[in-house]
Amino acid sequence: MDKNLPNVVLTAFAPAVWGTTYVVTTELLPVGHPLFAGLMRALPAGLIALAMTRVLPRGAWWGKAALLGVLNIGLFFPLLFLAAERLPGGVAATLGAAQPLVVAVLAVLVLREAPSPRRFGWGVVGVVGVGLVVLGPSAGFDVVGLLAGLGGAAAMGLGVTLTKRWGRPSEVGPVAFAGWQLTAGGLFLVPVTFAFEGAPPAIDAPAALGYLWLGVIGGLLAYVLWFRGIGLLPVTSAAPLGLISPLVAALLGVVVLGQMLGPVQLFGFALSLIAIVASQLPARTPRLERAVA
Repeated sequence: MDKNLPNVVLTAFAPAVWGTTYVVTTELLPVGHPLFAGLMRALPAGLIALAMTRVLPRGAWWGKAALLGVLNIGLFFPLLFLAAERLPGGVAATLGAAQPLVVAVLAVLVLREAPSPRRFGWGVVGVVGVGLVVLGPSAGFDVVGLLAGLGGAAAMGLGVTLTKRWGRPSEVGPVAFAGWQLTAGGLFLVPVTFAFEGAPPAIDAPAALGYLWLGVIGGLLAYVLWFRGIGLLPVTSAAPLGLISPLVAALLGVVVLGQMLGPVQLFGFALSLIAIVASQLPARTPRLERAVA
């Protein structure tokens, strides 16, 4: 844990920044264009990364980078926004928090890791904690919204798992690697955005500031650190860090929007933090086995 702590902190920066998306969207961006916001987060950041590094995929990595970009960004964004529109009361955030559970299962199926009841259990605790923080009495259950929320968690969970399985080419840095995926995901989002939202909205000064934050900090910097962390940390340790995103969103709701957290929500907040920390701790079983030997 001590050795991984700097990498954990840097990786956690990404979901912490993504937690600002809700308040930036509601306070700065034009209403009714969530997909355009996702496009502005992904494509400009990806093109900037490609221009900075001038490194393109080679061989099989053209297909791999395209698939990872679609899973981690291109599919995840539309499904996330669809779930948010169809599921009031924070249900979408709770479904998104199920991603560590998806990764725990895929780590067994795709990465051939041994099943870890401990990590799966802490994943359940994290989902419960996020649910207590963001669910309200008006929470509804729409079938399309539920499928979209679960689909988004599954898409990014598979993307994270495949990113860990394939790694990245030894001669390619994290900026170029993130640029490949951001560009692929952004290009995928172009027709989706124009099909569902039509022409781009007018952009005033606050909106320009919001898109700049989403693209440079929430897009380029955050995804560089996120994909770097996935390469360095165990996938079942990196995935639970995603729980930080809805927690930051809830905190900003209190600080910026004047919302309140009751006792149940504070308890859920504590549960989620415990799950995040516990998921970073190494299992004790190997150490005990060595001591017995």
